[in-house]
Amino acid sequence: MIKLEFDRGSILVHADGEPDGFHLPGCVFDERVDLWRAPARFYREIVTVLTRSKTPFEDTAREYEELQLASSLERKPFPYQQEAVDTWAKSGKRGVVVLPTGAGKTFVAQMIMGSIQRSTLVVTPTIDLMQQWYGVLGTGFDMEVGLIGGGYYEPRPVTVTTYDSAYIHMERIGNRFGLIVFDECHHLPGPTYLMAAEACIAPFRLGLTATPDRDDGEEWRLQEAIGPIAYRKEIKELAGDYLSDYETVRVYVRLSDEEREEYTSERAIYRDFLRMENISLSGPNGWTRFLMATSRSEQGRRAFLAYRNQKSIAQASGAKIRELEDLLARHRFDRVIIFTSDNKTVYKISRKFLIPAITHQTKVKERHEILQRFNAGDYPFLVTSKVLNEGVDVPAANVAIVLSGSGSVREHVQRLGRILRRAQDKHALLYEVVAEDTAEEYVSSRRRQHSAYS
Repeated sequence: MIKLEFDRGSILVHADGEPDGFHLPGCVFDERVDLWRAPARFYREIVTVLTRSKTPFEDTAREYEELQLASSLERKPFPYQQEAVDTWAKSGKRGVVVLPTGAGKTFVAQMIMGSIQRSTLVVTPTIDLMQQWYGVLGTGFDMEVGLIGGGYYEPRPVTVTTYDSAYIHMERIGNRFGLIVFDECHHLPGPTYLMAAEACIAPFRLGLTATPDRDDGEEWRLQEAIGPIAYRKEIKELAGDYLSDYETVRVYVRLSDEEREEYTSERAIYRDFLRMENISLSGPNGWTRFLMATSRSEQGRRAFLAYRNQKSIAQASGAKIRELEDLLARHRFDRVIIFTSDNKTVYKISRKFLIPAITHQTKVKERHEILQRFNAGDYPFLVTSKVLNEGVDVPAANVAIVLSGSGSVREHVQRLGRILRRAQDKHALLYEVVAEDTAEEYVSSRRRQHSAYS
């Protein structure tokens, strides 16, 4: 008789004796305990092999429950949402659903939870999103939802947690959930977060994201941690019918003579250092090599300062601030979100135009109040850096102004997604303000390599 046991994020396989050629998916022999052991994520494959081979076994690993989840909301899914649920089910009830921001990924997850009827853990990247899911699931299923993270440790049959808390606690709770939902699952392939998937036995797995691709190319890890991409719809496929119609406009501004002189001088110092050290930032580990080189000498430290200075000049030039002033006057009756790449510029804009600001330093209650008053129309404008890139619902926003940002395609698509929530007669507009004849032109081209901008 074989016995399966959950042990600190892994499955221990007790077998009578040591059968010759014994093999189950993911198992290796652990000499410390004289037992076979596999990462917990292989639980489903192990049970499937034992069942199909008609091998008797005792399963003490599983502790998740069958539930009676019934939605308290009378809401009919859009056709693509039902397609996503059906396609995910046909993919073995594992896989990633890729839908644009504002397309209702949370509702898709609720539909899948209702179809699976098993204890469910939802994993989110931030405390804000954890609280948002907590409210949505509690209302949607009219039940008390558990929380793990943000000072709470209250696991229940339906629980919401963060990636940080999940990988810390999964060794203890990894056998208590039959369905695990990874929201914004492009975060999962990080070096520690993958433990949350490895140490959980959940046979049913769902990933949600608008942009699965990662800058480091590690998105392939989602296949083994969650499953394949089961369903995918892009912004252009849903715009007009299910998302707002939208338009993107690039606005070019010129540096002043003083800014141009300083930009050229600082960029020359930085570029000369790269050539001297034979470093290409586009090459393997280019940025890491640059940081290491700049820490070794006074010349290196000056080169790093020059890198920061030339970037700051391009991203927050006087011309950009003047262009922003014109755009705010033009859209004074709209609901506008201004995005920058750094907090310093956020606070500069906030002070100059008396606009509420949200950064990672903004307290939770203050952030909640600002977003509420923005959506209600009390605040027509809002300025932020990166904290509103994903997972925050601002349905009233219809204009986005990107003053600066990274070259990340995901970041740019997420910023566009913030203004695409459908509303009657809504037409969304994204402005991208770019400093002419600077490295920003290249960065802008990189981040626009997505079908939403074609």
